[in-house]
Amino acid sequence: MKLVRYGAAGREKPGIIGEDGKIRDLSKVVKDIDGAMLASGGLAKIKKLNLKRMKPVAGKPRLGPCVGNVRNFIAIGLNYSDHAAEAGMPVPKEPVIFSKTTTSICGPNDDTVTPRDSTKLDYEVEIGIVIGRRARYLEKDKAKAAIAGYFVGNDVSERSFQIERSGGQWMKGKSCETFGPIGPWLVTRDEIKDVQNLDMWLDVNGEKRQRGNTRTMIFDCEHIVWYVSQFMVLEPGDIIITGTPPGVALGMKPTPKFLQVGDVVTLGIEGLGEQKQKVVAAKK
Repeated sequence: MKLVRYGAAGREKPGIIGEDGKIRDLSKVVKDIDGAMLASGGLAKIKKLNLKRMKPVAGKPRLGPCVGNVRNFIAIGLNYSDHAAEAGMPVPKEPVIFSKTTTSICGPNDDTVTPRDSTKLDYEVEIGIVIGRRARYLEKDKAKAAIAGYFVGNDVSERSFQIERSGGQWMKGKSCETFGPIGPWLVTRDEIKDVQNLDMWLDVNGEKRQRGNTRTMIFDCEHIVWYVSQFMVLEPGDIIITGTPPGVALGMKPTPKFLQVGDVVTLGIEGLGEQKQKVVAAKK
């Protein structure tokens, strides 16, 4: 299933994508696409629906974040060996965990707002994981069952905040407003035959920047869920983005090409959909 949230920001409705690519409204079936829905067996209810009998939503509504009411937004750093190399950092022996604030979350096609004092705005296409059930000290063979599905994420980053002003933590360079576009869809786990063999791409103004595949991840999706559960409790609706392939602005030689106001970023992952963001200046 490809689940969506659509409508005005803060007032999104739950929906599902039919075979014709159009949205069907799920408001009479579930209240939202979120942790409460996942915990209460909402996916099973939705799966029983006959979408051919449901009328498509009219027009082309805005797509909101594919998961609502997210409580924990976890991220994994340096999880592709070739990206670690371009960043000039060693391949980690264990997953590098950090957080993004949930206030950074936005829709997949919403504008990226340049934060005040920004000088090095960057992008990172990443596959995201949605937790479907409580995960606490998981056994390795139980990690897959804790995954509800996957999505496209862009780990928008301000490198000067992250690296030059980090003070030992990346969070301030990762958590600005609009730095967490997720979606367009939450694609349920059963829809993806091999999550560790999906092509990924990102362009800026039509110029190829990132090209990769999830098979080159250092730590795969199941390992990440298992590992994170050893240090914190993951609840239904929590999300994890899992690292990026090479091609980020920071790693470009000889001169990095950071994002500027007016740039248009397009990105996608095989089977999970595409995003598009325009970089805009912050309002005074």
